[in-house]
Amino acid sequence: MDFLDEARIYVKAGDGGRGACSFRREKYVEFGGPDGGDGGRGGDVIFRVASGLNTLSEFRYKRQFKAENGSSGSGKAKFGASGKTLVIDIPLNTQIFTADGEIMLKDMSAPADAVVIAKGGNGGLGNMRFKSSTDRAPSTYTEGWLGQEMELLLKLKLFSDIGLLGLPNAGKSTLLAAITRSKTKIGNYPFTTLVPHLGVLKKGYDELVIADLPGLIENASAGAGLGHRFLKHIERCRLLLHVLDASQDVIANYRIVKNEMHLYNNELSNKPELILLNKVDVISPDELKLKIAEIQAITNCTVIYCSAIDTTSAYSIIDHLFRFVGKNST
Repeated sequence: MDFLDEARIYVKAGDGGRGACSFRREKYVEFGGPDGGDGGRGGDVIFRVASGLNTLSEFRYKRQFKAENGSSGSGKAKFGASGKTLVIDIPLNTQIFTADGEIMLKDMSAPADAVVIAKGGNGGLGNMRFKSSTDRAPSTYTEGWLGQEMELLLKLKLFSDIGLLGLPNAGKSTLLAAITRSKTKIGNYPFTTLVPHLGVLKKGYDELVIADLPGLIENASAGAGLGHRFLKHIERCRLLLHVLDASQDVIANYRIVKNEMHLYNNELSNKPELILLNKVDVISPDELKLKIAEIQAITNCTVIYCSAIDTTSAYSIIDHLFRFVGKNST
């Protein structure tokens, strides 16, 4: 299924049914009087978290959702049937915004979350409701009330234990594939990863969910490359694994990514971070020691290293990942 993490949709709750104007006419009943029933209530629109969903792809082609209208009332004081509620299933960690993206209506961050996002209109009143001591045979009734309608922006934020950060071609996808057997696209060209990929790292009975995000480049905040669009997915990561190509200028590359993160959301700087020097097979041991010392001097972060194309080397970092996330294999 294609990955989709944002969708604009239109929802409309059901309209209330019309009240009835009717009079009781029965043999041997001299004074029948009004007996028009009320209209039924329109159906609500409800968003509900559903297990097994991890993308908003269901909204790629269907953008309009309408709940059922209430039925009209009828004679003999019969009330109209209420419209059926429309339940829309969405993935966990979907945020529901107004169409302009300015106001968040609900953050669906719990597995059992459900919210009525649009309320159905009340049914209209039948003429039996208007009978009084001064008006014994009213012909007044009301139409049903309109259901709420609105345009919404849905944003999905993936949850993962570890988020992989880095410039394009730092080797994030190769690393993810090596340690989790994730079938991610790998190639020697920029932006191999166009959408986030998830992999599950297992050790004993413990698991870590790792998200590989598309690479950032300088001026991503101004729209360069793939921009900042996918950075929202690291907001709920427990640990950031910053992957650097050890064969390049690690200080300059580190600062490029950190600056773009700062421009997107300065609070991301407070997240726990672990630095991984990748592609260490192409540099000498002395050069590796020097680069580790350089990056530690400006970050105070723990630095680990491996060569993602070497399975044995890639597996050497697994214990570090579990320890830093706070999970211990049993």
